[in-house]
Amino acid sequence: EPRSPWCCLAWTLVIGTMNSLVFLLNLLLLFVIFTIVLLPTIVVVYFGFQCHSQVLHSSARYCRSILDDNSSSALIILGFVIMSPLLVVAMAIYCSLARRLQLLVCFQPYSLAVYKGGRWCRPGEGAPCCSTPLKAWV
Repeated sequence: EPRSPWCCLAWTLVIGTMNSLVFLLNLLLLFVIFTIVLLPTIVVVYFGFQCHSQVLHSSARYCRSILDDNSSSALIILGFVIMSPLLVVAMAIYCSLARRLQLLVCFQPYSLAVYKGGRWCRPGEGAPCCSTPLKAWV
């Protein structure tokens, strides 16, 4: 049966808040994984741009003694070349972790706010946000 307008509004806010928190958790997990996996690329490109005379031309000792313009250009190119496979690895790690933790199942439909008697979880899903146990076999 349908809920009253005020009850529907309250449940809509609760479900919207919960969905927003799940979205922010997914976004934080994505940011952490991509930052860790892409750290070698970030470091290599940073040092390449920092020591190149046409870009930043740092006066650090390693820029004067080790890295000239040619080696800085090589670092920049190397950083952008290794970025593509690392992006694929980072996305695979995120997708695997999100699937294992079943984070996308935690999003709730807004029909729970409109009608009484809805369930927070669909049977047999066993996500961390649900109270149903996870089954090891079907």
